[in-house]
Amino acid sequence: MSAHASNANARISTRQITGRKGRDPIVCLTAYTAPMAEILDPICDMLLVGDSVGMVVHGMANTVGVTMEMMILHGQAVMRASRQALVVVDMPFGSYEGAKEVAYANAVRILKETGAQAVKVESGPTVAETIAYLTRRGVPVVGHVGLRPQAVLMDGAFRARGRNAAEHDCVIEEAKATASAGAFCVVVEGVAEGLAREITETIRVPTIGIGASAGCDGQVLVTDDMLGLFDWTPKFVRRYADLRGEITRAARAWADDVRSGAFPAPAETYFAKAKA
Repeated sequence: MSAHASNANARISTRQITGRKGRDPIVCLTAYTAPMAEILDPICDMLLVGDSVGMVVHGMANTVGVTMEMMILHGQAVMRASRQALVVVDMPFGSYEGAKEVAYANAVRILKETGAQAVKVESGPTVAETIAYLTRRGVPVVGHVGLRPQAVLMDGAFRARGRNAAEHDCVIEEAKATASAGAFCVVVEGVAEGLAREITETIRVPTIGIGASAGCDGQVLVTDDMLGLFDWTPKFVRRYADLRGEITRAARAWADDVRSGAFPAPAETYFAKAKA
């Protein structure tokens, strides 16, 4: 057995994630780089290579401009550094909403070129049929309902969903269709607590909440938000660190040492070896 196959077999599987429905909460964080994946891998059940990488790493205003090449590059980095977590890679905007055959080709490319175990799609009104097409052909899929970041150009802003009767019914129906189509779990983003619980109680696969209350079967956050790397974070994020402040303090201390001549000191300097 090759090292790659051995590594794949050691990972948490999609079947194990589905089996967590109503049991131990599923822990998921985003990862875009090898160093972060190495740190998070022993802690998390799932690592999500989210298209949020466009905003978090590349400074984009939204996720619409994220490309297949970007997702594959970051997926490869995360896979190199992780060993046990199930790794899911987002399919970017435009890669799956059209013809089912194109969605399949793109999903297969992501899985083949990264070695990841699953892809994630935002479950709009027409996507359930595509999810069914993918899963029947051996592509594990995570769905995503509620606030859908890739729909920001239609919605005009990132806003909570399901706060009126029409939206509530729409989100419920999309969640049911996503699960029925074969998704092994569903991310529920930016919905009220009651709707999150209703979705969780209605569908047979686990729900993973982000801004969707404790009523879900698991939770995911953008790691950089949780670590306090940005000045602003959404309402649903709890900051567990202030890495922006720590980095700022460290960089200023280093800059002061450079300007004063205190860095580099002899301890950080190479010297010629003494002649024998």
